[in-house]
Amino acid sequence: AQIRYSIPEELTRGAFVGNIAKDLGTDVAKLAAANLQVLSDSDSQYFSVNVNTGVIMVSERIDREQLCGQNPRCFLHLKLAIENPVEFYRIEVEILDINDNPPEFPSDEVSLRIYELASLGARFPIQPAQDPDVGTNTLQTYHLSANDNFNLNVKARTDGGKFPELVLERALDREFRAFHHLVLTAEDGGSPPQSSKIRITIQVLDANDNHPVFDRPSYGARLVENSPLGTLVVKLNATDVDEGPNGDIRYSLSSHNSAALRQIFAIDEQTGEIRVQGNLDFEEATVYEIEVEAKDMGSPTMEEHCSVVVEITDVNDNAPEVILTSFSSSLSEDALPGTVVAVIHVRDRDSGEQGKVLCHVSPDLPFQLRKDYEHQYSLLTSTRLDREHVAYYNVTISASDLGNPPLSRHTILPITLTDVNDNAPQFEQASYEVLVAENNPVGSVLVTVSAADPDSEQNSRLSYSILRAGGTDPGLDPTRYLSIHPTSGQVTAKFPFDYEQTTYLQFHVEVSDGGSPALRNRTLVHVFIVDQNDNAPQVHFPRAGEDSAAQFQISPSIVPPALITKVVAIDADSGRNAWLSYHLVEATDLGLFSVSLRSGEVRIMRALQDTDASAHELLVVVRDAGEPPLSTAVTLVVLVEEKGPEALQGSEARAADGGGLPTITLYLIVSLVLISTVSLVGLAALGVRCF
Repeated sequence: AQIRYSIPEELTRGAFVGNIAKDLGTDVAKLAAANLQVLSDSDSQYFSVNVNTGVIMVSERIDREQLCGQNPRCFLHLKLAIENPVEFYRIEVEILDINDNPPEFPSDEVSLRIYELASLGARFPIQPAQDPDVGTNTLQTYHLSANDNFNLNVKARTDGGKFPELVLERALDREFRAFHHLVLTAEDGGSPPQSSKIRITIQVLDANDNHPVFDRPSYGARLVENSPLGTLVVKLNATDVDEGPNGDIRYSLSSHNSAALRQIFAIDEQTGEIRVQGNLDFEEATVYEIEVEAKDMGSPTMEEHCSVVVEITDVNDNAPEVILTSFSSSLSEDALPGTVVAVIHVRDRDSGEQGKVLCHVSPDLPFQLRKDYEHQYSLLTSTRLDREHVAYYNVTISASDLGNPPLSRHTILPITLTDVNDNAPQFEQASYEVLVAENNPVGSVLVTVSAADPDSEQNSRLSYSILRAGGTDPGLDPTRYLSIHPTSGQVTAKFPFDYEQTTYLQFHVEVSDGGSPALRNRTLVHVFIVDQNDNAPQVHFPRAGEDSAAQFQISPSIVPPALITKVVAIDADSGRNAWLSYHLVEATDLGLFSVSLRSGEVRIMRALQDTDASAHELLVVVRDAGEPPLSTAVTLVVLVEEKGPEALQGSEARAADGGGLPTITLYLIVSLVLISTVSLVGLAALGVRCF
């Protein structure tokens, strides 16, 4: 939208310009909530907006002549920006001229020397007055004081300037009057009008009675800007019918020309050729009007004036300019498509098609340009952004004009994406499986879990913790036995494990990042307790005290290989650590008895002889297959005696007891086989899983 206001210059600070809320048809409260901002195209902030009332006010002194010079119309441009959603409003404030400057002559007095034979109608230009105001407030007319010889003629130039000329209406007679004193008044059209005066002293000279005459009253030429130095503009021609010095003509640039024009053009005083001696820039001036005078060499000299109008043709010599009105170099990665990143103003000092500018950005970037209105673009995000994919962009704004060949300019905007916590931590493994030997040292590291978070800084700072999970013992709390370092992820044991109490433990490890809110993830850890040979075999039969031996009686007529007894032992370990072997290490007669390696059966190997002792002491050692092996010893005393009826009954009872031993042995063997099978299957499954 575009709104236009008009105000006079030189208003006081705080003066009312317009009510933007009323003119936009919106509520003042909405403008305040939308973070209303005033953006100016100029370096100074001449206006401000009261967000509580919506009123635009003057904030600095405005001098129209300083801002726009002699341009007939003067404008200041503002842009109002509001957020949620982002909208722009263009405001054009026209600065109206007031009559605050009177016309002023370059000096208070001017002297003219005019030959008495000057022709009627001869014109004598007077340095004009200058009035920086415009329109009706600028210089409008001149008034000449009453006299008998001169009338006033005001010459209007194409640029609107007015030059006074004294026109000789009645012949001069030096002998009658040698000096004429006139007053010239310059007056503007203001209300009330302002004026200034200059005194003109005219000295009437005698002699040279013909002045130079140009072959035409004005000349025209056309040049392209940036023409080389020395380029011929025009060749003037003036003639004087006088002879000798009075007819010898010299050309020069009139004092009416500005100092800047004199630096651009030069004239050859002999030939009248005007050439370029400075830089021609269409953007500074499109037309030059050169005042030239031709003087003869008489005494006094006589002169004639003409004007040369030089039109400048534009060429495409100015590249477009890119001006950042608003820009933020950092952008959150969760910015929605359509978010405004920068507001760009473009301009080209050339004219016509050469001054029209087109802007674009690379289609490979997640940004696009939106044309808000003439000469303004907004840089927007076109897609979702991901800092973890690309964290930094160099966005090149390319501005090209429509000249032939076109000129362009590239502006690079560095944009850094700020991180948001949009990525949860990820463990390197979905689950971990750990083998831990029982009786492990306290504080030993069982496993190190590791996770990664592609976010940055605080959002990527990870913290680990152990959560309770089910295991072989539903009531087992893993935090009672385990601890985890919150930053390294090292899981350590608080107590040694005992395979005979716990064979397997599982728990969850949770990792959370430092974002707000924090994102979390979990992994499952399986801990398998590996058995160690830490339990010696225990003899369950025959039972004997620490310092006593088990006694058995046999008949002297026993027939070998008769079973005397069976040593039964159990090992609380598992696997090879529970595989038992029985050894007869000491005996009164080693050749008389034997012990089965696996079953522990004690048998007599030969018939008893009269020479054999009546009592035999056997030392049986039960050893497991662990590394290193552990063992237990039991002492057996075998008595050789004839049994009476009671003794025989006791022997039969022992025999009955002994008859039950193979059943116990069978149960033990089956149990060992089952335990070994389960252990092997578990280890094989673990090996396959790890592979």
